[in-house]
Amino acid sequence: MFRSLRRALCVAVAAFLLPLAGVQPAGAAEPGDGTAGATAGTATPRAAAAGEGYWHTSGRRILDASGQPVRIAGINWFGFETDVRVAHGLWARDYKGMLDQIKSLGYNTVRVPYSDDILKPGAVPDSIDTDGINTDLRGLTSLQVLDRIVAHAGRTGLKIVLDRHRPDAAAQSALWYTGAVPESTWITNLKALASRYLGDSTVIGIDLHNEPRDPACWGCGDTARDWRLAAERAGNAVLSVNPDLLVFVEGVQSHNGVNGWWGGNLMGVAEHPVRLDVPGRLVYSAHDYATSVARQPWFDDPSFPANMSGIWDKYWGYVFKQDIAPVWLGEFGTTLQSGVDQRWLSALVSYLRSTSQHGADSFHWTFWSWNPNSGDTGGILKDDWTTVDTVKDGYLADIKAPGFAAGDPGGPGDPGDPGDPGDTPECAAAYTVSSDWGGGFNADVKVTNTGTVPLTSWKVTWTWSGTQRVTSMWNASYTQSGATVTAVNAGHNGALPAGGSASFGFGGAPGGGSVPQVSCTAT
Repeated sequence: MFRSLRRALCVAVAAFLLPLAGVQPAGAAEPGDGTAGATAGTATPRAAAAGEGYWHTSGRRILDASGQPVRIAGINWFGFETDVRVAHGLWARDYKGMLDQIKSLGYNTVRVPYSDDILKPGAVPDSIDTDGINTDLRGLTSLQVLDRIVAHAGRTGLKIVLDRHRPDAAAQSALWYTGAVPESTWITNLKALASRYLGDSTVIGIDLHNEPRDPACWGCGDTARDWRLAAERAGNAVLSVNPDLLVFVEGVQSHNGVNGWWGGNLMGVAEHPVRLDVPGRLVYSAHDYATSVARQPWFDDPSFPANMSGIWDKYWGYVFKQDIAPVWLGEFGTTLQSGVDQRWLSALVSYLRSTSQHGADSFHWTFWSWNPNSGDTGGILKDDWTTVDTVKDGYLADIKAPGFAAGDPGGPGDPGDPGDPGDTPECAAAYTVSSDWGGGFNADVKVTNTGTVPLTSWKVTWTWSGTQRVTSMWNASYTQSGATVTAVNAGHNGALPAGGSASFGFGGAPGGGSVPQVSCTAT
């Protein structure tokens, strides 16, 4: 984020797979790698799974391995870049439950910030509860924990973008190198991560460096400051060891005297595009924020928020609109407390193009952040690390996209799924009204593992016949759409042995409703 004006409170990447809606962008090349029909006398090949394999670009679109257009619609989950050297919140919840909840809310990609500190030999995480939750992370290094997160994300159908957020845990840096972490270390570590996940298409790409800012320039030719040239050196190094990855290149702060957000100024791309040795791998990235981060001049324009489309076009939107390359809004966020911020987010979501209208012919994005402990934006989760800020999450509904088919990537350090390959997790739920006073009621739901293998997570769904709504819930988180409620396990009760049970409760209103049919889904 925009760190000079942020107060990150640290402790101690669906792509949308549908044919493009409307007219295709001018000059967009069609993929030539793999959708031809079967010839007579041969078996019909199976349909490719959503987002399958590694991805590549064509004009302003990102395409999966079978040539289907995809949309990144995701969330930032930070922590590996801080002094605890691991994703935050694992002191409160199981990482599998966290990823499952991200998927259940309709996000399909997770941007994972890290610092080069996690690549130091023997770097170990802090602030993980491994007593009852996260037991499989006990004794692991930071990189090994990252492996487990990547592995479970792959099994649930989430994609991962790795983000080199800081050179070390102390702070972000304006340039991609510091006195303690030279460019050579930066590139060596990028290559190490690219090699580590070689062959595991859960990791679709790497964001080379977070928020380059002054004195970084774009296209000035000074190798010590020219971020465009540095991105070419690093991007080609990454592709030399893993040519299938996407390379995400952020903007700078200032170009030709025009100042903007850190990493949010891509004006230089028009004259000085990034040149990579492998075609179809470049995605440009920008960041954009609201007044809870900083007060930019456009917020005080009398025409706000109508002026914002022109601002975004100038800084980064033109790259997409002119079919130069895909554009990924890697960070945007707000506390959503002020009316200005609310109007800003509503305008930005509209600018990013709704999935229902435009499909994958849209801007890509990962919201900042999943974490509640981002000091000037807050998160999708509230301070208990379980409850969803449904208002903030609701603003993003139009730009979310369907998720991907689950896989079993078996990457480095992947412990695999519990039980035999043929065993399927199963659960059942029983709904009981414990009290009803007419104006409201309380109910309890008991979840039981009815299968033969342990569960890592569960969710329960029901639909009321009346106008009841959940007013509060404990030992689970929930979303409600109309009369349908989906409850997802809390961090401490998602893991259930065969035959084991867990319960959650909630309050609702009004009272007097009949007991609905409930369904339980387990993983």
